[in-house]
Amino acid sequence: MDDRPFALTGLFRAGLPDPAPRFAGLPRYNFVYGHNDPSEVPADALAEAAAAVLRDSGRLLGMYNLGEAPQGHARLRAFVAAKLKRLSGITCSADDVLMTSGSLQAMDLVNNLFVAPGDTVILEEFTYGGAITKVQKLGARVVGAPLDEGGLRIDALRQILEDLKAEGVTPKYIYTIPTVQNPTGSILSLERRHGLIALSRAFGVPIFEDECYADLVWTGRRPPALYALDPARVVHIGSFSKSLAPALRVGYIVADWPVLGRILATKTDAGSGALEQMVVAEYAERHFEAHLGPLRTALRRKLDVLIDALGQEFGTAAELFVPEGGIFLWLKLPDHVDVRRFAGTALDAGLAFNPGPEWACAPETAKSHMRLCFALPTEEIIREGVAALARICFEQTGVPAHGVNRRRG
Repeated sequence: MDDRPFALTGLFRAGLPDPAPRFAGLPRYNFVYGHNDPSEVPADALAEAAAAVLRDSGRLLGMYNLGEAPQGHARLRAFVAAKLKRLSGITCSADDVLMTSGSLQAMDLVNNLFVAPGDTVILEEFTYGGAITKVQKLGARVVGAPLDEGGLRIDALRQILEDLKAEGVTPKYIYTIPTVQNPTGSILSLERRHGLIALSRAFGVPIFEDECYADLVWTGRRPPALYALDPARVVHIGSFSKSLAPALRVGYIVADWPVLGRILATKTDAGSGALEQMVVAEYAERHFEAHLGPLRTALRRKLDVLIDALGQEFGTAAELFVPEGGIFLWLKLPDHVDVRRFAGTALDAGLAFNPGPEWACAPETAKSHMRLCFALPTEEIIREGVAALARICFEQTGVPAHGVNRRRG
């Protein structure tokens, strides 16, 4: 008899990521992830919506997919189609919408449809870190397309496509966040959108459009979605995470049925959470438009506080890429600064930020950048957190040597 302790850990398959740490609570100065402003979550109205749908339709929870089509709750899919028509210019029906467990599941489903080991995909040079790691884990080659203050550079993208064509490579898709780009916060102009569609047609490469921040444009106005310009060439995903509540995990995919039908065939979860969909539909039909204005105002106010605090503490040492909406600010410190040097020290001191390399196809190109999420902390905590960030940064790198009214060292 073998008396040695039995350990399941010795039987895990190879290639797994490192284990996740135990959750120890959020840091006091939390500028990471896609949290939103808790004070702007319409909790009372959501509670009323939950009570209403449980009272009127709760019995339907006894059936998978509420006894409806497997794409998700019919009322919510109809609302999404109407919202996209009104705000993004997309003409689609509820049957063209598939509800998902947040846009992360939507991303996984689209990748599962298109990407195989050895394939090539084009992403914006700075982009959502999860988009990069997901395709890398699938064994795909990532090519970063340059950005400027107006978003994706169409001239540079054309050159990339021509170079790949010369190699005999047709990318599986071009992934873009055209409206409130993550992390830079830019909005792709209508002219560039038409240029992107033209390149898709010329080189036979589809577009994977991620619009999960589009409802948070400060002005409330945005160009038509890429899907609206050419639905045959675009797969569109979106989410209620940033416009309503991240923890609800309600996202969606919009695509023509030949695409959506194949995606649906690979969705093996027996349907995304139905109660969340019912509650969001009940709430959104009545309150969604009225909710967005105050939310944008609150987020813009926090951004203004963050910009002011960074100016006071970092002076001219920080180059800010002021977003046109959303919940993130992208900034750059002097070239010799590597923010990874002090990210761990900052976290130990209760301050979390996203180092730029996590959001770059070529990590070293963003070693001096960082992304700050300003939605979660209060205005007071934002100011305290930026002061702590400047102090830690100076102690580790000598930058910033001084703010507006103070000299360090």
